[in-house]
Amino acid sequence: MTPDNNLKETGLLRVDSARFGPFTFQIGVARPELESLVLRVGDAQARFRVSPWSQVANRLEKEVVVSSIFGTNSIEGGTLSEQETEQALALEPTKVRDIEQRRALNLKAAYDFARVAVVAKDWRLDLGFICRVHAIITDQLPHPYNRPGIVRDNPEGIVTFVGDAAHGGRYKPPQYGHDIRQLLEALVLWHQALQEQNIPVLIRAPLVHLYFELTHPFWDGNGRVGRVLEAILLQREGFHYAPFAQARYYFDHIDEYFTLFNVCRKQAEKKVAFPNTPFVQFFLQGMLAGINKLHDRVNSLITLLVFESNVKRAHDERKINARQYAILSFLLSAGTPIRLAELRKTPWYNAMYTRRTDKTRQRDLSRLREMELVIVDKHNRVWPGCYTVPEEDE
Repeated sequence: MTPDNNLKETGLLRVDSARFGPFTFQIGVARPELESLVLRVGDAQARFRVSPWSQVANRLEKEVVVSSIFGTNSIEGGTLSEQETEQALALEPTKVRDIEQRRALNLKAAYDFARVAVVAKDWRLDLGFICRVHAIITDQLPHPYNRPGIVRDNPEGIVTFVGDAAHGGRYKPPQYGHDIRQLLEALVLWHQALQEQNIPVLIRAPLVHLYFELTHPFWDGNGRVGRVLEAILLQREGFHYAPFAQARYYFDHIDEYFTLFNVCRKQAEKKVAFPNTPFVQFFLQGMLAGINKLHDRVNSLITLLVFESNVKRAHDERKINARQYAILSFLLSAGTPIRLAELRKTPWYNAMYTRRTDKTRQRDLSRLREMELVIVDKHNRVWPGCYTVPEEDE
């Protein structure tokens, strides 16, 4: 490893690997160009931290984890829907029936391991941590060459390529195990130097992600490991939920995500100034969108909690009857508006009104509308009163 002048001052580390040749780690980011975006992410994070998210932390965490695992698995070709992902995460390990469920549970286990590990005061990113995350992510997943936690070492005649023509071209990462291990150790050293330089984590984390993927150290699971590393560096610095929500942003912008790895790599090869700016900018845009979305979600969950409390109090004070309370509970648990005709077809609803007239049925609903506990839109869909009905449906 050959630091240019002083690694801690320049942030530049050149590694002369035995077979792959020279590999350079550099910050490579136009800081002034990104300063406004970094500040906006920081401001959004500050607003989020003072929001009442702790009141809905359990529900928010579950939603973020499901969305994140769905996103990061889908990037790698996973076939589970978001609902199927949620169902898989609720399974006992002994009840896993297929590989897709195993992939989801492995990611959840990796998230849990990483989030516990970084709480330790003396934690730092190192090769052992990276390999452990990989081992958890690829545990019991079939692959002709991959060994959980063991870096790739291509046998003669087996060549690894990354990428495709549609996303900027194919790239041949290091093939020789000794080179790969050397580059991973360099990545850890380089990241530590950036920390000592006080390079903000909003710059460091995506750069670690970028160079990890360019090293592509394992046969399988590189994308999933890289996104966990990025997320956990951010969590270490006090970012909550948004780091893991970032995986969904990458999936929603998957073509740009894949293309930017090649854009930055090619710009570095051509000695373009600040070659890594596009990926870091993309990352920051995702963080800003993710934090703002989380903030909005917290507000909606708090509104829902207040509404649920008001409904319970109305029932306790006998302002609504048991039938009306059951209707509201059903609507809240559904999470989506229900057509009135469909509501009236449900067995439990019919059972409530078996011995009552249609006038009673109508009076119950009218009273809920008068109290603004339910809304019926122009399509005859019934909404809980805490929901905001789109203007076109009012």
